[in-house]
Amino acid sequence: MLNDHAKLMQAIRVSGEIVGRKKLQKMIYIAKKIDFPFQDRFQFHFYGPYSEELTTRVEELCNMGFLNEVKEKKGGYFQYRYTLTEEGKEFLSLNQVEMPHLEDILTDMNGQNARFLELVSTVLYFDNLSKEEVADKVFTLKSSQRYTLEEIDEAYQYIEALKGKTAASAEVN
Repeated sequence: MLNDHAKLMQAIRVSGEIVGRKKLQKMIYIAKKIDFPFQDRFQFHFYGPYSEELTTRVEELCNMGFLNEVKEKKGGYFQYRYTLTEEGKEFLSLNQVEMPHLEDILTDMNGQNARFLELVSTVLYFDNLSKEEVADKVFTLKSSQRYTLEEIDEAYQYIEALKGKTAASAEVN
């Protein structure tokens, strides 16, 4: 059980800080889809792929004192910031989590905005469909986001770049 908690803690540790629940969900989903061993089950939700299991795991880590969640009022909504606590860092130092290349991938994703990661995760969620069918899904399910064909192309390029980073890193090691 704690192995999956440790993987999530490692993801947050290598990211430094993740700002936003939606961003955290999308980063873990994208990492899972490009073959990192996250076990959380995702379903399609308002903002794209969402895992209730991941939400529960975050709550558990906060309750155990391993994860720090700071709630900030931002205009008309609340934003959450996630960092590892000292206890969390200590726990990880005693429970090694082997996920080579995770830091490069998550650092890159953490530099993107949540809107773009929502698009990337939506594209990955429908990866069994053709590019045209994915675009139709995006325009239908995400109409309020007003994504363009250019942004969808950028999402595909970004996915390939992330996969390339893991492949290139694997060849070096």
